[in-house]
Amino acid sequence: MKINRVEALALRGRSPKGGWSNEIRPEDSIHALIVVETEDGTTGLGSVFTDGRLVRAGLDVLRPLLVGERADEPARVAEKLHQNTFWMGRGGTLTHVISGIDIALWDIFGKMTGQSLSRLLGGVHRHRVKAYASILMEEPGLMRERTAFYRAEGFRAIKIGWGPFGRRESAAHDAAIVRAAREGCGDDCLLMVDAGASDAWWPNGLKWALNTARMLADHDVTWFEEALHPDALQDFRDLRLQSPVPIATGECLTRRQSYLPWFEARAIDIVQPDVTKVGGISEQIRIARLAEDFGIKYVGHGWNTAVGLAVDLQLAAALPTADLVEFIGGSPYIDEIVETPWVLDADGMLAIPEAPGLGLRLNLDALAGMSDNVAALALLGHR
Repeated sequence: MKINRVEALALRGRSPKGGWSNEIRPEDSIHALIVVETEDGTTGLGSVFTDGRLVRAGLDVLRPLLVGERADEPARVAEKLHQNTFWMGRGGTLTHVISGIDIALWDIFGKMTGQSLSRLLGGVHRHRVKAYASILMEEPGLMRERTAFYRAEGFRAIKIGWGPFGRRESAAHDAAIVRAAREGCGDDCLLMVDAGASDAWWPNGLKWALNTARMLADHDVTWFEEALHPDALQDFRDLRLQSPVPIATGECLTRRQSYLPWFEARAIDIVQPDVTKVGGISEQIRIARLAEDFGIKYVGHGWNTAVGLAVDLQLAAALPTADLVEFIGGSPYIDEIVETPWVLDADGMLAIPEAPGLGLRLNLDALAGMSDNVAALALLGHR
């Protein structure tokens, strides 16, 4: 079965508040969906963590390599796209766009075979997985309210990130934020902290990270994420060796080859590739299995869309130690574009779909209100 068309749906108008230095506005495009159609009309969905304008430009480059290819060989086709674009900027926009294409092809492959992606990826290790609410850091009073709210919503794990943390040169202020978060979510809730050091002009270095890690241990924090600049491999190694809490990072890296130096250096305890940036499912599964060989825990980064979350759920089923998935708190791109809203069970877990492919059905009317690509919406059946 051959690929007939591929289109991008840039999401905008409801973009959730983000942690970047230049604050995200609702009208900004930070995510896009990919729709791949086969010659018999079967469609697959992918997600890309990149501005929709870049995704459309990337598709213009990749489309001649893609249309007419087999739709049931996602890993081979994705690698073909990688191999034929080395000289165009490996690891950037094109790699991100290939991520969405690869996901969509796996979705099609699942539909063609009548199997869930987790089964196609080797087998089902679990049928549900704990979701952690991923929310921005706030001033202590509001931070306490926010974590208490998500705890009351049923989450048994919460990650707080970015915001004022580490940006005011006040250790006492950082500690007050974390203390408030712990008070809000309670002692029986997993609490993770993301400094967001991939932010523009991140002001702190290794000594700050070491001192902060010791503070986080006092509040029983599960992991310390993005504590250092994304390129500071040696500092990450030193931090990991001395930190009393596990060290996590990896969302800024792309393709499996970029992760090997980090694994060999034992620079992290937890690796966090993002399937919507790293090269798709074909890359993510290889990174996760390589991490397992090095004794490094895999927890996929998932600050994206309902399609990205659906992929993370399938990967969590397919990987034996993947016991958490990231869930953006309050994002319309997660909650509103699906026909059936995501619901936590009494243990704070999400059920993993067993339907063919991603097992995802979109609310096309809601999606149409967040994107203006009529052609892509038509491929999905929107009238």
